[in-house]
Amino acid sequence: MSVEQYEVGSIVEGKVTGIKPFGAFVALDENKQGLVHISEVAHGYVKDINDELSVGDEVKVKIKSVDADSGKISLSIRDTQEAPEREDKKPNNSGGPKGGSNKGGQQKNQGFNTLEDKLKDWLKQSNEIQADLNKRIRK
Repeated sequence: MSVEQYEVGSIVEGKVTGIKPFGAFVALDENKQGLVHISEVAHGYVKDINDELSVGDEVKVKIKSVDADSGKISLSIRDTQEAPEREDKKPNNSGGPKGGSNKGGQQKNQGFNTLEDKLKDWLKQSNEIQADLNKRIRK
């Protein structure tokens, strides 16, 4: 079968034929295979691709790109799976309605305002000192 048959964005079944540290080769049919880069294997960080895939695994893959000249097909397993809810989002969302993070935000703003006020005071002092020095030089 020709490369043109594989449409970017379509999801097809394939079989893992080889695993390298950078990704997995997946056979789409008897004549064509593509590469699933390690970053496209799962939603989270994949340290060792062998923990996720084995040769012979049947997988669903999404076609990310097809290079008609070279015949290379880029695939993604991650894009066929629903993204899991992030653990770190839940505390932030539940913390918001309680008012804990809102109070923290106000304190931060007060901190910035205080720093801004101090900066104005320092600049004022600096200008006064500079003016005094200039007066002394002129005398």
